[in-house]
Amino acid sequence: MALEAAFQELWGRLQHLEECLAAVHVTVVEDTPARGETVLVDQFDNATLDMRGLLAEAIAAAEEATQAVAHPLDLDRARRALARCQERFHRVARRFAADLISYERIADLTSLGLERRGGWRDWSRGVKETIEGCRHPFDQAADALFECWQEIGERVGMTSVSVRTTNVGQQFSGAAAGELAREGIP
Repeated sequence: MALEAAFQELWGRLQHLEECLAAVHVTVVEDTPARGETVLVDQFDNATLDMRGLLAEAIAAAEEATQAVAHPLDLDRARRALARCQERFHRVARRFAADLISYERIADLTSLGLERRGGWRDWSRGVKETIEGCRHPFDQAADALFECWQEIGERVGMTSVSVRTTNVGQQFSGAAAGELAREGIP
């Protein structure tokens, strides 16, 4: 994949991931049943808001990296922006794993739906489905990040200069070579 295309792909994958997290937030907050309250709603709400904030920073860094790989190419700026993007993405992914998709959180959702029944059962099922819908976009974004690093690595490898020295030694020609050969010196 070309360098610019890889970075544009990354930006698009991160945007798609943001849309998935926005869907989780909408499901958590706006689809909450009118009757009753639960701390679980606040926990999911806070987690998704934090992740979306970090993801916005990752998207901004990806945008800066995309600009840096356009003409004129600034590979160092692209590398630094990609590193920021990677760091933010990993923070979002860790938060997703711990606060949304972990076994404990999914068990909490399921228990809430079973205990409260009615609208809460549908809510917990809907939240679980939208959270699980984020798995593939996370994988795609991670793959896109890897592709960008690979493209940068290849580009750096193409522009490196290799210096090699050789030792030629002495060469003899004519009569002197014949004389040395008779003496057994190659």
